[in-house]
Amino acid sequence: MVKYIFVTGGVLSSVGKGILTSSIGKMLQTRGLKPTVVKIDPYVNIDAGTMNPYMHGETFVTDDGGETDLDLGWYERFLDVSLKQENNLTTGSIYKSVIEKERHGDFLGRCVQIVPHITNEIKNRIRTAGKAVGADIVLTEVGGTVGDIEGLPFLEAIRQMRVEEGYDNTLYVHVALVPILDVTGEMKTKPLQHSVNELRRIGIQPDTIVARSPKMIDAEALRKIALFGTIPESSVFCSYNAETVYQVPLILDKQGMGDFICQRLGLKCDIKDFTIWQDFVDGMIHPEHEVKIALVGKYAGLSDSYVSMTEALRHGGAACKAKVCISYLEAEKFEREPECIKDLANYDGVFVPYGFGPRGTEGKIAAAKYARENDIPFLGICYGFQLAVIEFARNVAGLTDANSTEINPDTPYPVIDLMPEQRGIEIKGATMRLGAHKVILQKDSLAHKLYGAEEIQERHRHRFEVNLDYIEALKNKGLRFTGKSSDGRRMETIELPDKYFYFATQFHGEFKSRPGRAEPEYFGFIQACLNKKLGKPKA
Repeated sequence: MVKYIFVTGGVLSSVGKGILTSSIGKMLQTRGLKPTVVKIDPYVNIDAGTMNPYMHGETFVTDDGGETDLDLGWYERFLDVSLKQENNLTTGSIYKSVIEKERHGDFLGRCVQIVPHITNEIKNRIRTAGKAVGADIVLTEVGGTVGDIEGLPFLEAIRQMRVEEGYDNTLYVHVALVPILDVTGEMKTKPLQHSVNELRRIGIQPDTIVARSPKMIDAEALRKIALFGTIPESSVFCSYNAETVYQVPLILDKQGMGDFICQRLGLKCDIKDFTIWQDFVDGMIHPEHEVKIALVGKYAGLSDSYVSMTEALRHGGAACKAKVCISYLEAEKFEREPECIKDLANYDGVFVPYGFGPRGTEGKIAAAKYARENDIPFLGICYGFQLAVIEFARNVAGLTDANSTEINPDTPYPVIDLMPEQRGIEIKGATMRLGAHKVILQKDSLAHKLYGAEEIQERHRHRFEVNLDYIEALKNKGLRFTGKSSDGRRMETIELPDKYFYFATQFHGEFKSRPGRAEPEYFGFIQACLNKKLGKPKA
């Protein structure tokens, strides 16, 4: 029978529910079980696709084209699975589905209500996610904090699942902050206690509590949490700050959380094997080298805007036994203070990520130009790919004022233009070129060397592309288009063979990067940064 684990959080958001949920999944997976994960986001948006990254971090794209919460990225990285857009529930998607059923006549004669119709839809989605992949356990993370108005229907739904699925098949995990006062160094459990009380008022008694704290909680804090949480001390665990988030499953398992969950749910898990995971973690925390990367972006004020890219760079670093130190540089600074572009000389590599709209684009273009002219290893992704094409068109191909029509609709040289099928589309949600698409790589290319294949599947999220009218002009000046869509209409990778490493992709390889299996372009980039730093010849 399928087991269900529900993870809730209190005190404040971003307390680490996503990492905790991923870690629980990893502990179960290493014991031979098959988990899947559902993320609940109580916002009214249908999905995360129309939100500014500053509002909710990056939008994580699934193979099937879902624009989902960034936590699905953590689930995929920890569990090495490919989830679907159905693994991300939002208030908007739930209500939309119920309203469509009402309009279709499914509820004729009935008054459609939060309970039971909305809660039934939520429960059905959670159960369906487990059945779709034949999971042994369905982990469900409820976004936000206990007490948020928008989260109440979801909490009511998971409360009902205890009644319907039974005590032996359901487990409630609650995580909340235990701050430490700077003045006295005292651990304060009162915020966690209030959070648990709020959860109880909704009708949910947690089976286990995880204290999120800067360091391991002491015996007194543990005693208080157990006492006021009405659970045994053996059911209290601590997720404290670690050198890398990939240590968290090991930290919690060492405290006995994995064994507790298996015992509580009646799961037979006599053997566990963390060998491969431990080897990866050891490589992360005991590097032999260090490389400095300048990430030049327009959402640099919130690192979660680039979380998948950051992790892909770190995966590449682990594969090279190198610590990757990332500086998040605001692209607009290079526009306000052009002389600051020389600061990039202090880095081993320049990375230009995705983005939308005109803000900060000239700063990104300046970064691509500086990297090209000074032969600093360069990697551009999505918008970074497009802006690298614009930079080359302007400064090498002689197409002065070349641009993207997204930035300047009246540019005389629209080297980047709206995809033909996007013209006339007015609805913004879920209408980009999304999800996994086939990419054909040229044999005698860096792209082919990196991937070791002529055909790959990579995830996309874009409306604009390289304008085919300018391909020959750019190729004649040395820019190589070495990856294309299967029909040859879309340019997917560019490279400059005369440089130490200058590579960019229209696709988002970071969404498929995994611990111990770095995505090829990220690995190649970090390897080039390290090799050049060590004075090695171009590979």
